[in-house]
Amino acid sequence: MKYREQFERRVVREDVWIPTRDGRTRLHARIWRPDDAESEPVPALLEYLPYRKSDWTAPRDAQRHPWYAGHGYASVRVDIRGHGDSEGLPGDEYDAQELADGVGVVNWLAAQPWCTGKVGMFGISWGGFNSLQIAALAPEPLKAIVTVCSTDDRYDNDVHYTGGAVLGIDMLAWAGTMLAFASRPPDPASVGADRWVPMWRERLDALEPFLHTWLEHQQRDDYWKHGSVCEDYTAIDAAVLAVGGWNDPYRDAVLRLVEHLPEDRVRGIVGPWSHQYPDRGLPPGPAIGFLQETLRWWDQHLKGIDTGAMAEPLLRAWITDPVPPATSYDVLPGRWVGDAKWPSPKASWDSRPLGASAEPVLVRSPQHTGLDAGRFFPFGNASDLPPDQREEDGRSVCFDSEPLTERVEILGRPRVRLRLDSSAPRAHVIARLCDVAPDGSSTLVTRGVLNLLSRHGRDRVVEWTPGTYEDVEFELTGIGYAVPPGHRIRLAVSDTYWPWVWPHGERGELRVVPAESAVQLPVREAGDEPPIRFEEPEQAVPLDVTYDRPAEPTPERLVTHDVAKGEWTLEVDPNYGGSRTYPDGLRYEESARETYRIRGDDPRSASAVSEWRIRLRRGDGYDAEIMARTELRATAADFVMDSRVEARANGETVAERAWHRTTPRTSG
Repeated sequence: MKYREQFERRVVREDVWIPTRDGRTRLHARIWRPDDAESEPVPALLEYLPYRKSDWTAPRDAQRHPWYAGHGYASVRVDIRGHGDSEGLPGDEYDAQELADGVGVVNWLAAQPWCTGKVGMFGISWGGFNSLQIAALAPEPLKAIVTVCSTDDRYDNDVHYTGGAVLGIDMLAWAGTMLAFASRPPDPASVGADRWVPMWRERLDALEPFLHTWLEHQQRDDYWKHGSVCEDYTAIDAAVLAVGGWNDPYRDAVLRLVEHLPEDRVRGIVGPWSHQYPDRGLPPGPAIGFLQETLRWWDQHLKGIDTGAMAEPLLRAWITDPVPPATSYDVLPGRWVGDAKWPSPKASWDSRPLGASAEPVLVRSPQHTGLDAGRFFPFGNASDLPPDQREEDGRSVCFDSEPLTERVEILGRPRVRLRLDSSAPRAHVIARLCDVAPDGSSTLVTRGVLNLLSRHGRDRVVEWTPGTYEDVEFELTGIGYAVPPGHRIRLAVSDTYWPWVWPHGERGELRVVPAESAVQLPVREAGDEPPIRFEEPEQAVPLDVTYDRPAEPTPERLVTHDVAKGEWTLEVDPNYGGSRTYPDGLRYEESARETYRIRGDDPRSASAVSEWRIRLRRGDGYDAEIMARTELRATAADFVMDSRVEARANGETVAERAWHRTTPRTSG
């Protein structure tokens, strides 16, 4: 990593209030820009988040916003209404108010005397989401965006549902995280020593756990269509650079965006990365000069400079060379390939029947199948990726190819077609594609889920009629991976996948007909490729933050089995960064634990708990503490949710909130 201290233009930083259209609420912003921008205006770049520029994202902000400013941009970080130091009350994720405020910020930036009138947006995850969504609202000054690790489909490619199934692991975990995050107070250094506690109390009084809303909408309805730009790609006028990683759950959005947006306004990059900016150097690498690559994008679309950004292939993708299974890789071996069209004209479908037998095969997996799935959101930590899949394969029904005689390079989304019957009206089917080495080790390549209730569309519920066979088809998540000669390709099929997929309330089984079932692989021709290169990573000088090492380290992922009870427990430390001290003396303490339990024979025994503790304190009288707990469980008929938040300022209680909610299981 190269750190830049000097730039062509000297950078100044200022904090400002941006008015919203309602005239009563102001958003707090931090702006880095060239000091001579009022005499030589520059385009503006906006990153718009609920994650608090004054502390949580401050280290990340310092790496990129000053860098952009030094290269001739006003780079702006804004806290969303009701979060961080902004006024107002927190709302649902990506709600109409958030997007309307975002459009207002874009227009406000364009009207400033230091701005040329052209604006770009960028962000990872939440900021990547709302960059796409605001681009679909088409404010006139917004000419280009860079969206990283985000999605165009809020229902079937987010933290709530997958393949029409309830995501047990992140439906609960992210709802619990956001309950804790939304409960954090503003900083008195920004809003005033006399205002921060009253503002905080108003926020806490307005809280409603996201989990309630998400489980009220178990099919793809208007709630999920809002903010899903896949509903109308033509609404996006801005140029879109879409970036993802094969170890991030949102990578398929890059493939869809380059397929559906006009080729003169979109480019895609998919590397080996986790849910991180690709210049941070967190596993798995290799990292790239992401800021330099985005600068080419901004200069092309906001300054009218031909940087060659649009001469790049439509999609640049990393194809990983075969690797033994591991929960972390510093660097994955492989190479970059480029395709001028998507789907790639260099790829063709290789259909592989699952067998020759017409006799059905029984699929009845124990409920703890899925404990070796790895983290839903790999974050660059040591335990994130799936370990050797042999134990999972043993809990599944496996269909293996013969040893390969030549290298097979997969690029895109494999498809699975299964001829099956279900003994229960409600069931799931899960397929995992694995690379099996001669020694028997099994590396997870990709996977997919289908809730059989949604097999005829995510917007409807159609129960299965036991005793009847149907053909069901579904896609696995996209991947770039090469399987070498001598290895086998395995498709492992199960009907459970805990805690990724919340189990239906009735225990059933599937029967799959191998001769009438197949996996289809998008196999790309291997051959000479024009070289694709990126610069080495470069950033601005890091913020001087001191990170604590835990006094008593605990495992990031711990699986235990109570043999007598037949109960399996997975404990997870999400490890978002832990406790740290900032240059201004702010002490930020953060700890979290997620716990998932299930008995091997009882789908109704599933339970998930998220617990958070956050404390912020500084020597100027700022001392805030938050404890948040969220629990999800289910009966045969209902989901049952319990949440609570306790908040204290300087040791005194500011608020205590508790919620209990039940929601019918319409399809989950």
